[in-house]
Amino acid sequence: MSDEAGLFEVMYSCRAMRRIKPDPVPEALLVKLIDAADQAPSGSNQQRARWIVVRDAAVRARLAALNKAAVADYISPGGQRPQSVAHQDDAKRERMLAALRWQAEHMQQIPVLVVACMLFAGPPDDAERLRGAGSIWPGVQNLLLAARALGLGATPTTLALRESAAFRDALHMPAELEPYCLIPLGWPLGRFGPVTRLPVEHTLRWDRWD
Repeated sequence: MSDEAGLFEVMYSCRAMRRIKPDPVPEALLVKLIDAADQAPSGSNQQRARWIVVRDAAVRARLAALNKAAVADYISPGGQRPQSVAHQDDAKRERMLAALRWQAEHMQQIPVLVVACMLFAGPPDDAERLRGAGSIWPGVQNLLLAARALGLGATPTTLALRESAAFRDALHMPAELEPYCLIPLGWPLGRFGPVTRLPVEHTLRWDRWD
């Protein structure tokens, strides 16, 4: 798909792509993605979103190891992953789990890992981190949509950030820089297509909840 694709076409086919080819992504495309991410709105227009684009194999391996350990804990019998959800059948749930496992096993081979961050005036407290989320996630969504328009696969994850000190050390992050998610990115092994979501009649309310 070219970047001339319609916005709604992109949104309605922006599948979570966890299986990614090891093929390199041209630097010009990566710059284009980050530039698109930076067009998103931010609180008071402060524009404090920062992006670490990781291509170095050794750094990718360190982040992949952190993610793999976190995924193993997340999908374990006592982990936090929901075993079932009402709107997804068991077969589809199992396919999603298989993709998650694949990504954990192959993340070090994925050519690009993007870390979405916010830059604060100093080490942020919990309240500042929470407020910062409202300014970083619109940029993340812009990045995902731009990647889809360019034919690239991407899916954000927060699992790799669980061991915060080790994650920050791998990236030489200063105390005032806060990571929010990791986005493995590259050419997808699978195919884009319609996403499956709850019908709008299930999620929409007019004027008040009841």
